[in-house]
Amino acid sequence: MSIIKEINFKKEGVQLAKDYALIVLGALLTAAAFTCFFLPYDIAPGGVTGIATIIASVVPLGVGLLSFLLNLPLFMLGFRSVGWRFAVRSFIAMMLLSLFIDVLPQVDLTGNELLASVFGGVVAGVGLGLVVRAGATTGGTDMAAKLVHQHLSFLTIPTILLAIDASVVVVAAMVFGIASGFYALISLYVSSIAMDSVIKGFNTAMQFTIITSAPEPIIKRIHGELDRGCTQISARGTYSGKPIGTLLCVVSRLEAARLKKIVAEVDPRAFVTVCDVHEALGEGFTGIHEE
Repeated sequence: MSIIKEINFKKEGVQLAKDYALIVLGALLTAAAFTCFFLPYDIAPGGVTGIATIIASVVPLGVGLLSFLLNLPLFMLGFRSVGWRFAVRSFIAMMLLSLFIDVLPQVDLTGNELLASVFGGVVAGVGLGLVVRAGATTGGTDMAAKLVHQHLSFLTIPTILLAIDASVVVVAAMVFGIASGFYALISLYVSSIAMDSVIKGFNTAMQFTIITSAPEPIIKRIHGELDRGCTQISARGTYSGKPIGTLLCVVSRLEAARLKKIVAEVDPRAFVTVCDVHEALGEGFTGIHEE
């Protein structure tokens, strides 16, 4: 038992190190998005850091320091509602982001507001996504949204977060001009897509549901030509009342066209549905514990 505990302890230690490495990298990328893309053009893409960007235009303090000061009361009020582990990791991520924003040199890498809003959104989204994958967040708006949701339960947390970001963008448009507001919207949209992609993972695949009168020949060709397995499901047609062959198969995107051809050649009358799989883990794909 002691050996098993030691192995588990080592695994937990390795995972903890990976999580904090992701937090550091994510905070660094998000800070770089501000110093290299957003701040040179007064783009405030929502959140507490966006609010800090607006305030920094009238107060002689750094955006990072202002972001920390704004986040501090939100963390104090909301840490009990999110659990100590999430709160601790988020507080560390928030401090690192605030520090990196004020420490990194502010440079303009694009020379163009539109390019800055797009590339800044990508970099910020990737950074925030890495932090979320590590079980944390960089800002207190998540906690603020949870607090508001507790008192106004008819409002969902995503709705509250959207309202906060929209309010920041509107204020930014009033302070920096309408054009900056539109660029902030672009950054917010791009960062949300990039963040969502990182959180869901890049190990995408295609899931096929195949309803056919000839399941065995299709299974044989899947095994032999694609070197994939599939799951055969017992099903019955509602009109005919007869058993029908139903196969569930997950393949990579490169194998999807080949699988379609196999089904078409074996049973042209088969009914096939195909959907995206954001992440495939297990045998034949990325291992479950390899993230």
